[in-house]
Amino acid sequence: MLIGVPKEIKPQENRVGLSADSVKILVSDGNEVIVETGAGIGSGFTDADYSSAGASICKTAGEVFDISELIIKVKEPQKQEVELLKKNQLLFTYLHLAANKELTLGLMKSRSTCIAYETVTDENNRLPLLAPMSEVAGRISIQAGARSLEMTNNGRGVLLSGATGAPPANVVIIGCGVVGFNAALIAHGMKANVILIDQSQQRLDELKSFFNNEVTTVISTPHNINANVKDCDLLIGGVLVPGASAPKLVSESLVSKMKPGSALVDVAIDQGGCIETSKPTTHADPVYVLHNVVHYCVTNMPGCVPRTSTISLNQATLPFVSNLAKNGLNKALSSNKNFLNGLNVMDGNCTQQDVAKDLNLDFCMPEKLIA
Repeated sequence: MLIGVPKEIKPQENRVGLSADSVKILVSDGNEVIVETGAGIGSGFTDADYSSAGASICKTAGEVFDISELIIKVKEPQKQEVELLKKNQLLFTYLHLAANKELTLGLMKSRSTCIAYETVTDENNRLPLLAPMSEVAGRISIQAGARSLEMTNNGRGVLLSGATGAPPANVVIIGCGVVGFNAALIAHGMKANVILIDQSQQRLDELKSFFNNEVTTVISTPHNINANVKDCDLLIGGVLVPGASAPKLVSESLVSKMKPGSALVDVAIDQGGCIETSKPTTHADPVYVLHNVVHYCVTNMPGCVPRTSTISLNQATLPFVSNLAKNGLNKALSSNKNFLNGLNVMDGNCTQQDVAKDLNLDFCMPEKLIA
């Protein structure tokens, strides 16, 4: 299969769809890979690295989109990229369509076939292609939150760890999946006072045991969220409903009652955010202050550590890319229900049920189109 890797053009996005090592494996399997010049620079991969791995270098994204059968990206296609997609062309990337009706309609209009990393599942109904970046985003959330609490960034001047004679910060983490666990791992390591909120008592018990009873666990109810958020210094939103818009668990009224200069990081912002006052920001302008609370809501958080993120993401995505390249769309998806769950758009149809529901679009069973 002819596989294309364009340079990411979302602001401050320096990850790349395929590393040089991944290209080498795909080429050795008999595939042809073309890479837009400079696509890997932000992640530490030069054109020479890709050439040595067996790829051809193209001068423009237009060339890549024009001849590729399969396009591998990291972030959702921007408007000018959507216009380059063609009927039956395969796109494999993060999409987060439930929060973006304009993009969804654009992809449907292109009649391309779009598979989303974030809705591919495994045998335990986990999200293996979302997990690597959720891990990175969860860890970054504490770094970003710590910076946001600094007075130079309009925060209340609190150090997460505290200091001799001064108490540590209270960090509340809502949602204890991959994001929440990794946020807790870093916050606990920094000696903050960590409060975990989740709807699963079993998950909370697991984490309490993992952290040797050194974190506080609270079952998710409106009352418990209200009581803990009001008193926190840093709030992390790590809630995820696969494929769907994130539920708004923290109201604007509650945000207005938070301590002046406290901070929040809404990691769920790719799916619309789980905090009512959240709006998308960029690495160039990552924070804003509302109700005296510093908001960090960057939609591509792992993009600030592109080399780590690209290598980690490729470890998860490469087997799926290889499967598509070797077996083609129909065989790869029809033989693997978990992979089929990643299909979001095909031939003008929305094939992801939660996306269709959230965006009020007609839903088409993916099995019907693949058959």
